[in-house]
Amino acid sequence: MSALSELLAFQRETEALAQVMGRLGWDQETVMPRGAAEQRGEEMAALESVLHARRTDPRIGDWLAAAEAGTEAEAAQLRLIARSYDKARRVPSRLAAELARVTSVSQGKWAAARAADDLAAFLPVLSEVVALRREEAAALAEGGDLYDALLDGYEPEAQAADIAALFDRMRPRLVALRASLAEAPPAPVLTGHFPKAQQLALSHEIAAAFGYDFARGRIDEAVHPFSSGSFNDVRITTRVDEGEPLGCLYSTIHEVGHAGYEQTIAQGYGLSVLGQGVSMGVHESQSRIYENQLGRSPAFCHWLYGRMVDRFGALSVNGPEEFARAVNRVASGYIRTEADEVHYNLHIMLRFDLERALVAGDLTVNDLEAAWNDRFLADFGVAVDRPRNGVLQDVHWPVGLFGYFPTYSLGNVYAGCLHAAMRDALPGLDDQLSRGDVAPALGWLGERLQRHGGLRKPRATIEHATGAEIGEEPLLDYLEAKFGALYGL
Repeated sequence: MSALSELLAFQRETEALAQVMGRLGWDQETVMPRGAAEQRGEEMAALESVLHARRTDPRIGDWLAAAEAGTEAEAAQLRLIARSYDKARRVPSRLAAELARVTSVSQGKWAAARAADDLAAFLPVLSEVVALRREEAAALAEGGDLYDALLDGYEPEAQAADIAALFDRMRPRLVALRASLAEAPPAPVLTGHFPKAQQLALSHEIAAAFGYDFARGRIDEAVHPFSSGSFNDVRITTRVDEGEPLGCLYSTIHEVGHAGYEQTIAQGYGLSVLGQGVSMGVHESQSRIYENQLGRSPAFCHWLYGRMVDRFGALSVNGPEEFARAVNRVASGYIRTEADEVHYNLHIMLRFDLERALVAGDLTVNDLEAAWNDRFLADFGVAVDRPRNGVLQDVHWPVGLFGYFPTYSLGNVYAGCLHAAMRDALPGLDDQLSRGDVAPALGWLGERLQRHGGLRKPRATIEHATGAEIGEEPLLDYLEAKFGALYGL
C-alpha cells in the first residue's frame, strides 16, 4: 500500500471510532438511565484515550511526509489530517481523557440542576470544566490567545477580534429594528392545547418534507435539541411543550438542517475527514436557513397552517397570514433556542462576551449568574426570573463547548449570503414553498454546498456556493425587509 492509502485506511478506523463515541453521547442525552452517569463518564474517558492515541500516532507524521495527493479531495484530506494531528499532539492524553470524563458527568449534573433550578449544585463541576478547557486552550495556543485556540476547533482560522468587529457592525441595525418593531402593534400568539403525539407526528411529516432520510436517521426527545452523527447514521432530537407547538416543530426543522447537510455529503467521503460538515458556522448556516429563511417564510407558513389545522383543528389565529405573523412574532424572551430572528444574535453576543471573559480569567464561575442577569436586563429589558431561563438554559458550557456560541451568528451571516444567492437562482421559490415543496431549495443547497463536505475551508465553502464575498449586509437586509412587511413598518 502507498503511504496515502495506509494513512486513509487508518483514518477511516479513527473516524468510525469517533462515531461510536458520538453515539454514546446521543444515548446519554436521550435514553441512558440517570444512574449510569458516572459510569458513562468513565466509558467516555476510556474511548477518548484510545482516540487520542490514534490521533497522535507517530506513523501519521511519517505517512503525511511521504503521501502524495493526486486529486483535490486527497489534497484536502491530507490538509485536514495534518491539522488534526498537529492539534492533537499539543494536548496531553491525560487531559483529553479527563475532559471527556468530566464533561460527560457535567452534562448529567446540568440536566438535574436545570430541572430543579438549582444553580449552586452545578457550579462546582462547571468550575472543573472551565479549568480543564483553559488548560487545553493553553496547550493549543502555545502562547497565543486562549479563546482563539478554542474557537479554532469549531470555526477553523476564525478569530475572536474579527467576530467582535462583526458583532459591532451588526448590533446598531439589529437594535434599531428591534426598537421599531417594539412600537408596532404586537403579533398574535398561538395558544391552545397541542397533544404530544400529534406534535411528534407533525414533526416527522415536516422532517420528511425537508428531505430527512429516516432510513438513515431517527427523531428522539431530549432536554436540549441536537443532531448527532454523520454518513449513514444521523440522528436528531426535539422537545415538546403541549402548550407551545412551534418550539417542537421549528427545533425539528433546525436539526434537520444539520442532519440534511450530513446526509447529503457525497457517499464517497463517508467515514473520512471530508465526510462531515466543514465547520460549525457552515453547519449552522444550514440549520438556520432551513429553520428561518425557508421554514419561517410566510410562503411556507401558508402550507404549515393547513397541516396544523388538519392535526389540531381550528387554531387561535385566523388564517395563514396571521399564522405567519405568530410564527415570526418578535418578543424579548429568555430562551435562545426559542428566540425570534431579530433577537437571536443578541443572545449570541451575550454568551460570546461572557465566555471570552471566563476563558481569559476575567470572570469567575461564581460571578457568572450575576454577569448574565445584568447583561440580559441591559440588552433585553427583562429581568431573568430563574436560572433555567438564564445561565442554566444551554448545554454548551456544561459539556465544555467554549468557542462554539459565535458560530451560531456566523451561521446566520452565512445563511443570509446563501439565501440571497438562492433567491437569485430560484425566482419561483415562494410559490414552491407555499405548496410545502422544499425540494428545489434543498437541491440548490445540496449541489452548491452540502455534497462537498469538508472539501474546502469554511469561508471558501460559502463563497463557492454563493459566488460572492461574505458580509453581514444580506442577513440584515433580509431581516429588515421580512419583519418590515410582517409588521407593516
